Amino acid sequence: MKPGYANAFLFSLLSVTFTFFLPVAFSRLKLNPAPTATLDVAGSLQNTQRVLSFDPLSRTPFSDQEQEQTPSSSFSVRLHPRESLLRTPYAEYEALVLARLARDSARVDALAARLALALNNVTRTDLTPLLTEVQPEDLSTPVVSGTSQGSGEYFSRIGVGTPAKQFYMVLDTGSDVNWLQCQPCTDCYQQADPVFNPSSSSSFGALTCESPQCGSLEVSACRTGKCLYQVSYGDGSFTVGDFVTETVSFGGSGAVNNVALGCGHDNEGLFMGSAGLLGLGGGTLSLTNQIKASSFSYCLVDRDSSESSTLEFNSAAPGAESVFAPLVKNGKVDTFYYVGLTGMSVGGAMLSIPPSLFQMDDSGNGGIIVDSGTAITRLQTQAYNSLRDAFVKLTPHLKSTSGVALFDTCYDFSSLSSVRVPTVSFHFTGGRSWSLPAKNYLIPVDSAGTFCFAFAPTTSSLSIIGNVQQQGTRVAFDLANSRVGFTPNKC
Repeated sequence: MKPGYANAFLFSLLSVTFTFFLPVAFSRLKLNPAPTATLDVAGSLQNTQRVLSFDPLSRTPFSDQEQEQTPSSSFSVRLHPRESLLRTPYAEYEALVLARLARDSARVDALAARLALALNNVTRTDLTPLLTEVQPEDLSTPVVSGTSQGSGEYFSRIGVGTPAKQFYMVLDTGSDVNWLQCQPCTDCYQQADPVFNPSSSSSFGALTCESPQCGSLEVSACRTGKCLYQVSYGDGSFTVGDFVTETVSFGGSGAVNNVALGCGHDNEGLFMGSAGLLGLGGGTLSLTNQIKASSFSYCLVDRDSSESSTLEFNSAAPGAESVFAPLVKNGKVDTFYYVGLTGMSVGGAMLSIPPSLFQMDDSGNGGIIVDSGTAITRLQTQAYNSLRDAFVKLTPHLKSTSGVALFDTCYDFSSLSSVRVPTVSFHFTGGRSWSLPAKNYLIPVDSAGTFCFAFAPTTSSLSIIGNVQQQGTRVAFDLANSRVGFTPNKC
């Protein structure tokens, strides 16, 4: 081929390349943008108004028919957000949010304190040598407690006693001791149901000081041969009373005899509305261990909703659509559910966070837990800063506004009905990832359209996946196979 023809042919080839191939390449880039999610701004703001006006007295009275009918080996009960059971004392949504965040900060501090106690081998306090004839009120000052967890935000309906009386109980995966308020009350807070009367139950039994259940308590004392307990929480709440056994029933789906629980005669703090607490942690006194559950799962509906979902024990294993993460054991504390997390991504791009920030070291420090009672996910400061900065970088079109309480990244969506934002995802050991809906990381903090990025930094080595991030997802703890499954839209 002559040089002139060769040059012409090469020019023509390059023209074809630029004319046809580059547009195709650019069109493919447009077909594969960074993953985004849609936030329903209008719907979220409607919920902020609804939760302020919701009347718990309008709720349909509880009956056994409300329970899920399950096979005899399984139990299922309804699960309700805290605000759907209580008449809110707040006239403005922002005041409600600030109260929630204050409770949440106290709980996070308490979880960190509990871990610190465990790592320093301060695991049990026996008050018996200090007290000869102790009364429950003698234990009511929580100054030597080895337990501090914090109160929760979701309630289940549980039967206690024979015949069974139904009670709303706080669901808490971050604690082990089950308890409820009991007559006679030295000091009881207001609850939605009548206070449990032990004399009305034929299955009520006291535990002796020598019982293994009493020996498993972190704070205990003895009175006339009977076991006393005390549990204190990081927000200043506490419960004190007799440690006993009772029959616990799950609506129409079954009952378990001789469950150890606290019969609290002096109970003070932020438990308003509930009758007590269900400890679903990994310790020996937790409800899950006492009923020998091989698995349990829950789905948390929006906290501003009046809807309910279910808490299930020994239910069917999560399906193939679930995202699984391995459960990781901490040899120093068996209460918490640690998961194997390798990283996070924003808009489909992995963050440059050292995996060690999510891992537990040989001494038991670090790691990340899944917790039903903590609202806002806490990440070590370096990890949080990386997450926040990546999100801010991908949202230059959003109108920013000043921070609120523990949130430093907030936006003004007052003129929007919906908005598309980058996805936020957790990446677990084993290669699976869990992408959150937009409403699980951009939440309203007032009724005027201020939304904040719902993550927060922590100076503790312990990171926590909170319940705001879990909303709308069936979280299944497969204890038999040491894994946890996350299944979106399974409430």
